[in-house]
This record gives sequence, C-alpha cells and structure tokens, in this order.
Amino acid sequence: MFEIDTLANMIYLQKGHILAWHYQENQDHGKEKSRDINFGPEVIPEVILWKHQTRNARIEPPRSGPTLWEIGIPDRTAAEFFVPDPRPEYVNRLFINHPEKYRQYGLWERYADLYPKEDLVYRVGVSDYKRDWFFAHVTRKVGNSFEPTTWRIIFRLNFVETSRTYTLRLAIAAAHYARLEVRVNNPNGEPHFTTVAFGDGNVIARHGIHGLQWNFDVRIEGRLLRRGENTIYLTQAKGGHVFNGVMYDYLRLEGP
Repeated sequence: MFEIDTLANMIYLQKGHILAWHYQENQDHGKEKSRDINFGPEVIPEVILWKHQTRNARIEPPRSGPTLWEIGIPDRTAAEFFVPDPRPEYVNRLFINHPEKYRQYGLWERYADLYPKEDLVYRVGVSDYKRDWFFAHVTRKVGNSFEPTTWRIIFRLNFVETSRTYTLRLAIAAAHYARLEVRVNNPNGEPHFTTVAFGDGNVIARHGIHGLQWNFDVRIEGRLLRRGENTIYLTQAKGGHVFNGVMYDYLRLEGP
C-alpha cells in the first residue's frame, strides 16, 4: 500500500496494476501544472477504470492469495541481488568496496563466466537471492552469437488445489528489448505466459540498477502444479545482442 499526497485526479489501472497516474497541483499565481508519470505499458483510453479527485489516494497492491514464496525486495531496483566482481582488466577503482558496485564495467559478461553451460538455478528455501540470483537476466555469448537463457526456480508444495488458480507476480526493475516466457514443470512445452518484446532503457549497458518499472501477473492453473517439487522456467527469449535482458525487482508466488 502507498499513498499519493498530491491532487490525484486520474488513476490508470489495468488488471489491478497502476500503470500511470496523472496529477495536477496548484502553483503560485493561480497557475496549474500537470504531469503524467508512467509506470508500465502504454496507457490507452480503454484501461482508464477509475477517476477520482482527492487529497490522498490510497492504493492497495494486487493480491490473489497467501504468499508461498518470494524472491527479492519490492523496491523498484535490482540492487539487492548478486552483483559480481568485474573482470580484472575492467576494474574501476572508484567502485571497489562501493555500495554501487553495479557501476563497474562489463558485469554482463560475468554471467557466462559463472554459468558457462548451465543457467541459473534458484532453490526456494535453500538459495539466497543476495548470493544466488544474478542481478540481470542476460543472454549468453556462444561463439559469435548471443543466445537466450532460461533460469529455473525450484520449490516444493505440500498441497495443491488443482481446481484453483495460483499467481506468479513478476516485477521488473528494468528491461531492454527483452521477451519473457514462463513455463511450469515442462521446459520444452509451449510457454504458459509470454510477453511481447518490451523495454528500451539500455540499463545494462549504462551500468544502472533500475529503469522503467514493468509488472506482469502470470496465472497458473493448479493442475499444472504437483505435490512435492515443482519448477518454474523463466526464459529471456530475445537473443541476438549482449544488452538484451531484464533486471528483476521482485518475484512472488501466491496461492489461490
């Protein structure tokens, strides 16, 4: 939950997400100032679902059920995740032992160093996102090409409601010409969820840790899950360039 303290007279919603708000505030001499603040996909007239004028707008974030697991901190950045040391030839001494370690050059190349053949695997309850979740989901250089990569999240469920729907919430801190695919317990099947290509913030190349925020809700039918071990496959499917990829902000699986 958060509050908007200014005069908020138009909130844009789509499937429970705040995509943008438009606010007006009175300035000196009776002048009026307006500004749009965007939070996600392009807002179109059809998704203006709520219009209200108030001094304080209280916004409740979407939730479908109890949290089964979560990865990261919902703070609109990827700063809490694992940022590797740069290759020796790229070290910038200004950022040694510095909280903004992500500003070191060439960190995207370190993914292939750490995962030369197999992609990242995160085990809920065992792995630590500060150590085991690479800060950027990037491509892998294979020869002269840059190939898509698939990360795995492995988790256990003691009970599954097969007739109900679970929800995977993906908050993206930044993206650059990325396309995400989500599969559940079947790495070779058709994706259960896919995005269009999105993002042009170039945050990986500019040594950043956040950009434009994107939010995706992935509905997972209970019949796709099973009692015991389950795996969610996250594929960054847009290859072809070293800087194509996403930075996750926060991931959460909710029960029905």
